[in-house]
Amino acid sequence: MLAPGQALFRLGDPTAGVHEILRGQMQMVRVDASGREVVLYAAVAGEIFTEAALFSPIYHCDAITRTGATVRLYPKDKLLAEFRRNPQAAEAFMAILARQIMSLRTRIEQRNIRSAGDRARHFLALNTGTDGRTVLLRGNLKDLAAELGLTHEALYRALAGLAAKGEIKRFKNKIVLRDKAQLM
Repeated sequence: MLAPGQALFRLGDPTAGVHEILRGQMQMVRVDASGREVVLYAAVAGEIFTEAALFSPIYHCDAITRTGATVRLYPKDKLLAEFRRNPQAAEAFMAILARQIMSLRTRIEQRNIRSAGDRARHFLALNTGTDGRTVLLRGNLKDLAAELGLTHEALYRALAGLAAKGEIKRFKNKIVLRDKAQLM
């Protein structure tokens, strides 16, 4: 059980294995040369993270909870032994990794969009729920800004602009799109 703001591990710590978030949220972060914290990945309950720890002696970032979290560890020696013993488990793990690669490619695509408004549109269009219009926010807008590589001020202005144009309606923990096709 981790308290809000507590680190699960720090850059350079020896790796222990793969982690699963049972409750709360974790962010994998690094600090850039200017001292700014860069969010590499934001994971929520039900997700695994630190997969690279299976093949690395040390962690290459910090893992910090913003909300408090309960995390389960799958020790790397036991996990690797299970993959050798059970090809179906290894295949299921590879499928998880493949989905994460696709997600990372989307994040790279987002980071290459120059306009904060267009970057926000891109994120919203790709993250609607089953109704095709509602985006549930996993954290607060500062967390989303960090995930998108924007300052929170730039994201607030971009969302205000989209709302003023009638493209979105903002609520506490969600954003509703007027027309998803319009954002694409």
